[in-house]
Amino acid sequence: MSVKDRRKAATETRAIIDIGSNTVRMVIYGGPRRAPEVLHNEKVTARLGKGVAETGLLTGKASGQALAALARYRTLLSLKGVEQVEVVATAAVRDARNGEAFLDKVRAMGFAPRLLSGEGEALTSAHGVLGAFPRAKGIVGDLGGGSLELIDATPDGCTHGVSLPLGTLRLPAMRAAGERAFSQSIANALAKADWQFEQGQTLYLVGGSLRAFARFAMAKLEWPVDDPHGFELAATDAARIAAALAKRKPETLPPLFGVSGSRLAALPDTAALLGVLIRKLQPARLVFSAWGLREGLLCEGMPELVLGQDPLVAGAAAFAADYGISSQTAAMVTGWTSAASLADGSERRERLRLSATMLCLASATVEPNLRADLARDWALRKRWVGANARDRGMLAAAMIANAGRLETPPEFERLISAGQLREAQAWGLATRLCRRFSGATTDGLSGSALSRQDGALVLTVQPHLSTLVNEGVERDLKALATHLGLRSEVA
Repeated sequence: MSVKDRRKAATETRAIIDIGSNTVRMVIYGGPRRAPEVLHNEKVTARLGKGVAETGLLTGKASGQALAALARYRTLLSLKGVEQVEVVATAAVRDARNGEAFLDKVRAMGFAPRLLSGEGEALTSAHGVLGAFPRAKGIVGDLGGGSLELIDATPDGCTHGVSLPLGTLRLPAMRAAGERAFSQSIANALAKADWQFEQGQTLYLVGGSLRAFARFAMAKLEWPVDDPHGFELAATDAARIAAALAKRKPETLPPLFGVSGSRLAALPDTAALLGVLIRKLQPARLVFSAWGLREGLLCEGMPELVLGQDPLVAGAAAFAADYGISSQTAAMVTGWTSAASLADGSERRERLRLSATMLCLASATVEPNLRADLARDWALRKRWVGANARDRGMLAAAMIANAGRLETPPEFERLISAGQLREAQAWGLATRLCRRFSGATTDGLSGSALSRQDGALVLTVQPHLSTLVNEGVERDLKALATHLGLRSEVA
């Protein structure tokens, strides 16, 4: 059994089943609780909310598709031995006159479904966003097939949660009345909910349709990162893109990586809704989140000690462990290389440096001819919860420097400043020096030190380790010292 398999076998698996208005999805999670890994993810597009929007009832066809999906999920969970299962139902079942009868059939399968209120759905989605962005402060908007949830969110708590009948399945009929009537309908829904907002906030956006919009915007802007999680847009840019997209016919849209045909077809309607929300809520910027309702349920079940962990560090530690790098080793290397840090030493920056060190150490274990694309694939493409575009750019720059190169792709200029680039490169060069000199071993690290003294970067080595200093170590020490504007010395 591989290291990765042993680690996953040692962690609890848990499943979330979300009976939504558009899809019925099951996700099985494993790995560290603070940075859960998706082990299995599938959905069935039952469109339960379509009938509810038209007649107030769940149709027989949609219910049959949803129940067939749930029966499959029940069997898969049994085969996989997953015992921790949480099932929730949202707007379609909540609004349907025959929703309780449908839930009785779900209970007959052995599930214990929980029907979320509109406010409860908004709150849980906000908990997911706060789990992904611990310092988030603003409005969380979760767009599903049957409804749009809005809630004020801060690290200290969430308030004013509302559910509005503005789901993607309802939008085509609303837009058929004309754009002015469409805009007025949204304004009326906000007014009826007595929604209060403060201009200039951050609008955190959750839901597959909104992430599809993010992917469209990323392609339009030729953004160097292709994961929509954490993607940020100024409200003015988002409004401009939304206005143009809302006028497009679905059939004229080119295929988008990671966007299904049904999501693509709904993009103009989603853009129209988003454009109105930007005008009404007047946020300063938009941040797209892949964490929402399902991850919010996970976060609600986390002990405070776990929830207080940094999600990027937790995720990087689990990822590096797959390559035989322990978090203890990474922490020791990060301490040893602290003399190379150019930042103010803030807690958040040190956590980012620790995460970069983990990835640098892990990349060094990969076969050399496979390392060329690791900075792009690991830092820029892998989903890192708790990392923004700047963090990703710095992780990638550190990994490239760890491989002995300072040249970076020109698109890095869109992610990080020149100062941040130089800082991240110092992290990578320092980790390379540490690896070369000590092999990242406990005795090698404890028997040496890296420090700044009178304009020099000094590698102090105890006598019994002096044979570790060779031409390669001296070359790496000089490269790091030169990068820092210092002389290099071995003592």
